[in-house]
This record gives sequence, C-alpha cells and structure tokens, in this order.
Amino acid sequence: MRNLLIVLSMLLCSITSAAAQVSVGIGSPGVSIGIDVPVYPELVPVPGYPVYYAPQLNSNYFFYDGMYWVYQRDRWYASTWYNGPWELVSPDAVPLFILRVPVRYYREAPAYFRGWASDAPPRWGDHWGNEWEKRRSGWDNWNRSAVPAPAPLPVYQRQYSGNRYPPVAQQQVLQSQNYRYQPQDAVVQQHYQTQQRPQGVAQRQAQRPAQAAAQHQAPQPPQAAAQREKQVPQAANQREKQVPQVANQREKQPPQAAAQRPTQQRPQATAQREKQAPQAAAQREKQAPQAAAQRPTQQRPQATAQREKQTPQAAAQREKQVSKSGEEKG
Repeated sequence: MRNLLIVLSMLLCSITSAAAQVSVGIGSPGVSIGIDVPVYPELVPVPGYPVYYAPQLNSNYFFYDGMYWVYQRDRWYASTWYNGPWELVSPDAVPLFILRVPVRYYREAPAYFRGWASDAPPRWGDHWGNEWEKRRSGWDNWNRSAVPAPAPLPVYQRQYSGNRYPPVAQQQVLQSQNYRYQPQDAVVQQHYQTQQRPQGVAQRQAQRPAQAAAQHQAPQPPQAAAQREKQVPQAANQREKQVPQVANQREKQPPQAAAQRPTQQRPQATAQREKQAPQAAAQREKQAPQAAAQRPTQQRPQATAQREKQTPQAAAQREKQVSKSGEEKG
C-alpha cells in the first residue's frame, strides 16, 4: 500500500506538472508566476557580470540586456516590465549570462541548490540532465576579461507603480518613448520580439470587441437608408422649387433688359446724334459763306490789283525800251 501511494503521488505530480505546462505555454505572455512587485525594485549589479539582482526581494530576480528574468518554481520567466506580464522561457532559451550568475545571488534558492558552491553557477547540467548539457555545451566557459557592459536600467518605470502600473497595450508605447536601448544578446532579442508581437495582437483583439459592439449597438444600414430616403425627396423638392424660380428669373430678366436697352441706351445715343446733327449743319453753313467771302474779297482782289499795278509799269518799261532802241538806231 505504501508503494502504491508513492506511485500514485508521483503520477499525480506528473499530471499536474504537465497540465501546468499546457496551461502556461512557452512564449505566451501574461503568466502568473506567484510573485508581486508593487514598486520598482532596487537593482544592484552582480560583480563581474552584466547582470543586476534584487537583494531586497525574496525571489530570484535579475535584470539582463534590457529585460527582467525570474527563476520561480523551477521555471524561468522574462518580461520587459518589472512586474510583468511574464513569458515562460524554455531551459534551452535562457541567456548564458543568466545561467552563469553564482548561487549566492539567488535570494530564494531552491532546495536542490544545497551543497553547491556559492561563488559558482548552479549545476544546471545535473539538474536538467545530460541531454540539456549536450545542447548547451560550453555554457559555463567564457572569457571573463571580455564581459560586455551591463545594459542601462529602465528607471523611467519607477513612476508607474500600484494603480498607475500600465496595461500591456500601454507598456510598449511607454517603453518606445522612454527606453531607447535595444538588446544585444541574440537570445534576448528573440524574447524581446516575441513579447512585442503579442502586445500588438492584444491591442487588436481588444479593439475588435469594441468595434463589433459599436456596430451591433444600432442598425446603421437602415438608418442610412432612411436618411437617404429622406434626403432624396428633399433634394427633389428643392430642385422643383428652384426650377420655377430660375424660370421666373429668366422671364423677368429679358423684358427688363430689353426695356433698359431701348429706353436708356438707344434713345440717348439717338438723342445725342440728333442734337449733334443740327449743330454740325449750322456750323457748316456758317463756315461756307465765310470761306466764300474770304476767298473773293481777299485773295482775288489782291491778285487783280497786283496784275493791274504790274500792267502799266510793264507797258511803260516796254515803251522806254522801244524808244531807246529807236534812238540807238537813229
């Protein structure tokens, strides 16, 4: 019976762990890891490593390459914000420098860490098996003189705590505005991208119910049809009212224009010409006698008088010349 109870307990444990893995899912954000960080934690760098740890938290809480990492209940989780949402990380996808953090910096070390050297990394190969050791071969060997610099802390997140902690849809916007650092580790880059994509999906999924609710709140097509039906008769009535008005205006305008043209423009021009014609005729009549009187009285008598004066003189000259010639001859 005792052995049977042990076997049954082991089966139940395996079933519950499998169910937990199915319910969590690798790479799905929003996982509850059983810890709550109400305010931004104090992070202290691990000497000789590009990693920070939280000495005031009773959890295995780290920060590396722009992301937060937590080891809880034999599982690794990652997030871009200090209190989640958290993403489950497979043992094969944990960054190397996180695996290399010495045991002493685990504030809530699990029981199987007992007996391990505090200044050395956990024995992950012993814990996860030889297969994992083969896949992550050389994880505990690195050049300690070529350790990269630690990433800057996203201290802007201090102002978001308690009720002000932003939802998932707003976290990405705030981070893009306040934290320009981009992960350098290839493994961290993959986790960073997988966390950014579900946020966009969550935003779209959150918007779809609101849009669907807005569409189903009121039957818009009948309203639009009713509005169009109301607008069509109104437009027709307006056109029917405008047509007689335009016709009346056209009928009123030609007589007015015709009346204005003969009464104003043509009679004025005719009256001006009629007034100008007698004046021009009178002027011509006055000018004709004057010209005629001037021509005979001035030009002709003068010419005649000149000819009359010239004729006796010419005759006397001719007589003098004839007498002179006779005297010469005699």
